Amino acid sequence: MEVKIVNKSNHRLPEYATAGSAGMDLKADILEPIVLKTHSSVIIPTNIYIQLPEGYEAQVRGRSGLAFKYDIVSHLGTIDCDYRGPINIKLFNLSNNDFIVNPGERIAQLVVAKYERVEWDEVATLDETERGEGGFGSTGR
Repeated sequence: MEVKIVNKSNHRLPEYATAGSAGMDLKADILEPIVLKTHSSVIIPTNIYIQLPEGYEAQVRGRSGLAFKYDIVSHLGTIDCDYRGPINIKLFNLSNNDFIVNPGERIAQLVVAKYERVEWDEVATLDETERGEGGFGSTGR
């Protein structure tokens, strides 16, 4: 599948890190490092614009390395096929230490996925299942 992209960034296009990667890395398109203060957030531009085919979305997801090593997480977002604006990444610093975001640093991932639109069928009850209303750990550890 081809996706149209406008790259106003100083960096290369989003790319898959390995042959098995589901997400493409998005990079910070900033001229100077930005200090992300402890327990705060900042919006980082990528200067990437995309045009997805109808029936597809792009999901912005965090990078596990930033989360596990530094407690830096990104806002999870959906980019709809009719959105034409820039992809910006909101990063949150959940740690007790300031974090420096450097120019060109990989700050999030972009996963392109097909989706289905649904039509609701409003009913009085739902079919029974073994699980029922059990949630949040109801199936065990």
